[in-house]
Amino acid sequence: MTSPASRIFVSIDTPEIDAARDLAERLTGFVGGVKLGLEFFCGQGPSGIRAVMGGVRLPLFLDLKLHDIPNTVAAAVRAVLPLQPTFLTIHTGGGPAMMRAAAEAASMTDLPRPRLLGVTVLTSLDDDDLVAVGQGVPVLDQARRLAALARSSGLDGVICSPAEVAALRAECGDDFVLMVPGIRPAGSAVGDQKRVMTPRDAVEQGADFLVIGRPITQAPDPAEAARAIVGEL
Repeated sequence: MTSPASRIFVSIDTPEIDAARDLAERLTGFVGGVKLGLEFFCGQGPSGIRAVMGGVRLPLFLDLKLHDIPNTVAAAVRAVLPLQPTFLTIHTGGGPAMMRAAAEAASMTDLPRPRLLGVTVLTSLDDDDLVAVGQGVPVLDQARRLAALARSSGLDGVICSPAEVAALRAECGDDFVLMVPGIRPAGSAVGDQKRVMTPRDAVEQGADFLVIGRPITQAPDPAEAARAIVGEL
């Protein structure tokens, strides 16, 4: 049975190695893993990932949201395999051929295979934003379409907002990973997120893992903030 703490991946949004490593070390034992994304990777690259995660006993969620032609994405997946991410993201909008190429590349290693997660609709977007970019369908319908495409293309799960969790869980089954950002504990600022939910509600809807950043990392005591969220779960 999954423990409450193991569900939480803390999003460490900084380009600084020392700051990222300090947070990872302070939160070991309080969260289930660390998410490092574009801000950190563009600033520090693979060597920075190694510097943060070396000696830190937490799984790595490498959130690069890869999106390019199939050959390029497959090559990028192979390039990051030595970092041994537990989870790695690609954009489902790249299409089925790109997702299949990524899935094949992820399996071409003697190291533990990362679980590939497809990004559906960013939590900063709503129905009006989709219309603005020419996708004139409601967010829920688009997320459902992309999740089904990800599953049929060999991905292990998707990134979705809390608002889509129940529908995707019902349609994609219990073995399909739902990693959910847009999590805000009761009383927290929403920030730039448009589709949010409390940690407990998201898990009750069917979320496997929760991505939580600022409510933990910007708290006066990040470990205590994480502990409080675990208590809420």
